[in-house]
Amino acid sequence: MARWCERFEAQPLKVAVAFSAGADSTALLLAAQQRWPGRLVALHVHHGLQAAADDFESHARRFCARHGVELRVERVRASPEPGQSPEDAARLARYAALARLAHGADVGCVLLGQHADDQAETLLLALSRGAGVPGLASMPERFERAGMCFGRPLLDVPARALRTWLLSEGHAFVDDPSNADTRFTRNRIRAVLMPAWEVCFPGFRPMLARTARHAAQAQRLLDELAVLDLAQTGVPPQIVRLQALSRDRQTNALRHWLRSSAGVAAATAQLDELLDQIEACTTRGHRIHLKVGPGHVERDGECLRYTPAL
Repeated sequence: MARWCERFEAQPLKVAVAFSAGADSTALLLAAQQRWPGRLVALHVHHGLQAAADDFESHARRFCARHGVELRVERVRASPEPGQSPEDAARLARYAALARLAHGADVGCVLLGQHADDQAETLLLALSRGAGVPGLASMPERFERAGMCFGRPLLDVPARALRTWLLSEGHAFVDDPSNADTRFTRNRIRAVLMPAWEVCFPGFRPMLARTARHAAQAQRLLDELAVLDLAQTGVPPQIVRLQALSRDRQTNALRHWLRSSAGVAAATAQLDELLDQIEACTTRGHRIHLKVGPGHVERDGECLRYTPAL
């Protein structure tokens, strides 16, 4: 916790912990209470996705009352959009609820309990999907969403260390039964792939975490380059100025433009097709039209335009 605060100069007046009542968030809550006594708030999001959710909330209330920590709870009903998984819908609803609770409590930062095992699983999942640098960067130590700062101080700490400490100190926590459901890809990675990696490469988690940090650094540099290139092409980008860039720099600039201006991530095949259309755009009447995310990238005179779906 101290090292994370030093890296990000994080000394907010009031801090929150996303408290699910599981082992990871329980260890984080106790550590945060030691660092910010009297300035800590626990935030619990009740998803209603499983029968045990009421028990999780009851345990959270008892634990916070016992340790003198203020608790705020919000219940959400996350309905997935067409093509969206229930897990993604729940995750987005959870972040939105945490941000609302934090703003209501006048909190400066919300801490999340993801640890080294979670980071390793995220990286292995990204590798299995052929992810680029953003995916390999895995989970950032600090980020902003819905106008709120979020932090992950435990990304260097293995899950086993957290549970061992909690049990040695006699602290109770709950276990989410869905974590054992191997229908979910992440759970299969945890149950099958991670133990195999441990046999072949003992103590591999810090190495994967280091790889994620290197990828995150590379992504920051790519973002800086994209900002410089977009300063030359204009925003939205002018087609003829995009054509003056190498294909790799066009790809990087277009990814950044779509992500920052429209909040969409283009698939590799979509970007390849868009670059081909840009290259072929040499006449005034040439049309560019390509579906990206929920909307379309189109030609608008001399520039590109992203039109979201109605």
